Amino acid sequence: MAASEPIRCGPALLQWGRRTFVMGIVNMAPDSFAGDGLAGDASAAEARGRAFREEGADLLDVGGQSTRPGAPRVPVEEELRRTIPAIRRLVPLGLPISVDTCSSVVAAAALDAGAAMVNDISALRADPAMGPLVARAGVPVVLMDRDDRTAADDVMRDTIGFLRSRIAAAAAVGIPAARIIVDPGYGFGLTVAQNMAILRRLRELTVLGRPILIGTSRKGSIGKVLNLPVHERLEGTAATVAIAIANGADIVRVHDVRAMVRVARMADAVVRSGPTERSGGRPHSA
Repeated sequence: MAASEPIRCGPALLQWGRRTFVMGIVNMAPDSFAGDGLAGDASAAEARGRAFREEGADLLDVGGQSTRPGAPRVPVEEELRRTIPAIRRLVPLGLPISVDTCSSVVAAAALDAGAAMVNDISALRADPAMGPLVARAGVPVVLMDRDDRTAADDVMRDTIGFLRSRIAAAAAVGIPAARIIVDPGYGFGLTVAQNMAILRRLRELTVLGRPILIGTSRKGSIGKVLNLPVHERLEGTAATVAIAIANGADIVRVHDVRAMVRVARMADAVVRSGPTERSGGRPHSA
């Protein structure tokens, strides 16, 4: 399938098919499953963002609500406290900032602070005001499938069907498909075998005609396969990132930016049809 048309994201134009973009995770919650939560410390967020930029990240994803299983929902006021000061300090670094939230109130404040993308793991379902907000703002949005599919006969078929329906729902509130990125929800409501199937069959998502984002970094399925704790999953993450790229991923969302930038550039050299950009390259800016 031909590459999707480029998407404007703040200071960058994301041109698909040339190389993989690396999104660095800036987790502002105190209870991240990966142990990297910054508990609302904006100065620490800025330091992490600077480090990620130097390590070759193309985008930063800032969130204040843990999505680990069983994590409690935090009040909107607390999510705002954790994320907005961090975004304000990260925007001057010059990388596009994505806000990881299901709240339209948080998303609106983040966009006002300079964020350029909304990453909604509920695919616009958690807050009915989110879709209209994204439509008015004219920014890219990531739609993820996080439904429980442990009983699914064909996990990829169901995931494609869900994401197709959410693209249609987004269109109904004024968000054009050209601004949508899809995420199959690796690690959300899936068995280990289903997570492996998502990776193995990732290219099937290209039927939707949208860029693909995937976040496998340090996930529990890697720990279960390798019998390793969260901070010993670097090699397992690298394997999943390389396979995801080989199977069509356009953006990989990661904790270990330096290592995964190297994995992505090597994978790109193997699987991309055109020449890759130099290591640490940025999205094309215009």
